[in-house]
Amino acid sequence: MVAVLSLTGLGLLLGLGLGVAAKFLRVEQEDGRIAEVEALLPGSQCGQCGFPGCAPAAAALVAGAAPVTLCPPGGRDLVEKLAALLGVEADTAGMAETVPMLAIIEETQCIGCTKCFKVCPTDAVIGATRQVHNVLREACTGCGKCVDVCPTLAISLEPVPATLQSWTWHKPPRELPVLNAPLSTAGASC
Repeated sequence: MVAVLSLTGLGLLLGLGLGVAAKFLRVEQEDGRIAEVEALLPGSQCGQCGFPGCAPAAAALVAGAAPVTLCPPGGRDLVEKLAALLGVEADTAGMAETVPMLAIIEETQCIGCTKCFKVCPTDAVIGATRQVHNVLREACTGCGKCVDVCPTLAISLEPVPATLQSWTWHKPPRELPVLNAPLSTAGASC
């Protein structure tokens, strides 16, 4: 009987402690829009926006501390989606339409200095000291950080080549031209 009473008392005491801790150590709920904005961002953690990753960029966007045009890889389409979600106006007229880019290393110029893979945020550059480096296509975000640090200019950014997995149909222009030629009904019969 003593064991049952002691376990019951211990359970009540711990439950009361957890209840008090839940009340006084409560964490404030963050804005639910942060998760929605982060889901829209590419998630490559490339740092081109000036933030260390997409989560801090999403928090800054929701707080209004960053413009909706902060993500270069996202392009015009992402800016329009972010502006609609956050209810702000975005001027996309000056934005150039971007295409996905991929870092390419010219093997004859690579000296194996390892500067490129030290700055790569996604570990897309592989190689070792004094050996030729290469880029993993699936991991490269095209941020260009490796291009900036390469002392021999062996790295360049090129558009991602179209394959069966990456090919997309180009969007038509927003306004289709109207043909002013009258339709001829001569010789037509129904």
